[in-house]
Amino acid sequence: MSTPLNRTTVSANTCPERILQFGEGNFLRAFIDWMISIMNERAGFDSSVVVVQPIETGMIDVLNAQDGLYHVNLQGLENGCPVDDIRLIDVISRGLNPYTQFDDYLATAENPAMRFVISNTTEAGIAFRPDDKPDDQPAKSYPGKLTQWLYHRFKTFAGDADKGMIIFPCELIFHNGVELKKCIEQYIDLWQLGDAFRTWFHTACGVYCTLVDRIVPGYPKDNIGAIWKRIGVEDKLVVKGEIFHLWVIEAPQSVAAEFPADKAGLNVLFTSDEKPYHDRKVTLLNGPHTVLAPVACLSGLDTVCEACEDEVVGRFVRRVMFDELLPTLNLPKAELETFANDVMDRFRNPFVKHFVTSIMLNSFPKFKTRDLPGLKRYHARTGRLPQGIVMGLAAICVYYRGGRRGHDTIVPNDSREIVDLLAQLWRSGDADTVARGVLASKTLWNEDLTRIPGLADLLAADIQSILNKGMRRAIDD
Repeated sequence: MSTPLNRTTVSANTCPERILQFGEGNFLRAFIDWMISIMNERAGFDSSVVVVQPIETGMIDVLNAQDGLYHVNLQGLENGCPVDDIRLIDVISRGLNPYTQFDDYLATAENPAMRFVISNTTEAGIAFRPDDKPDDQPAKSYPGKLTQWLYHRFKTFAGDADKGMIIFPCELIFHNGVELKKCIEQYIDLWQLGDAFRTWFHTACGVYCTLVDRIVPGYPKDNIGAIWKRIGVEDKLVVKGEIFHLWVIEAPQSVAAEFPADKAGLNVLFTSDEKPYHDRKVTLLNGPHTVLAPVACLSGLDTVCEACEDEVVGRFVRRVMFDELLPTLNLPKAELETFANDVMDRFRNPFVKHFVTSIMLNSFPKFKTRDLPGLKRYHARTGRLPQGIVMGLAAICVYYRGGRRGHDTIVPNDSREIVDLLAQLWRSGDADTVARGVLASKTLWNEDLTRIPGLADLLAADIQSILNKGMRRAIDD
């Protein structure tokens, strides 16, 4: 295969730029941009996306080399029948790196057609940084970059209320819209941007809480040659996902009217309260996901499907899901069990290879939002510690030690501050020092978790057990 993918080698649509998207990763491209493609086709949405790289290094250059084009390969079972669909996604008009194209980035705010902002900058992305300055090019944090952009739009259109934005954060934290809005408010105060801008932001813009749900394994490196042959071009950004998708948006029907997902037949739900959906999904899908990844990886398994089918690791996953996390939720037990069994079926999807190493990105922030609440609720309700969840945290700690996994080198992928903290703790060579240092870190948790009775001792024992026996023996015992 030698034909590259671009707008000269395939037929692609061109639509007005109406969406600013922070994040060029696999999830947004297989979820949001896939949806926009379908909305353009079925509901006349007529919108394209300008993608902003939220950190200094990323995939914007590869995306631009393909003129924003790529394919989404969805596989799974639908009504009991296997589905293997490949769709060309042509909704991205261009990608920008604000660290090298700051003026071009701000210039997108001058486009009167811009209407939506969508983001997924991981759980660590929605954060206020007091060292950000209004004249930074750009601000370091995502909320800082967005505040710069909104303020430029406000000035460009002299506070015109019709030029406000609909903002959908997709980061997997509860009340992501509330948290993002709070950060923007802090920047308005810190940078003294004025009451007129504050009023415009409050009245002309809407920041809405959302919940996203689709398992996206990412680039299908194991069968990419067959996919290239099937599509007839070399696509370096193919992204694989499951058939299932759900997007819950806490917003009024006036917003739904501007975002016609229902007319396109998509599973997008506008509601007055996304909390029940959030708690169920984050606890029973993302919670097990976050702890199975390091356990499977250190057990020599490569994919989520392999982990769930494995006798030892699969038993561990079911224990965490059904015995430890499910009892912490307040919905009817039968409903929760049905959802949990559906999640297990999604984990075991034989058509999707979701590599556990891809889940290890930002494992500590993920554990904080996905598993720590369940750990606390379990302890509060039973007076005991959930041993599977704690073992999962121990596996994350051991994974962040680095080292070798077969022929591969383990390289933790998290913020520099977190990676450096774990490296410093592991230099002690002592499981107890690592456990207590991790739990006491305000950087990781914004609180001291050593205050939870027995947690430091259990975590230290689990870390030592993994080091002495190996991962499989540790969880089997």
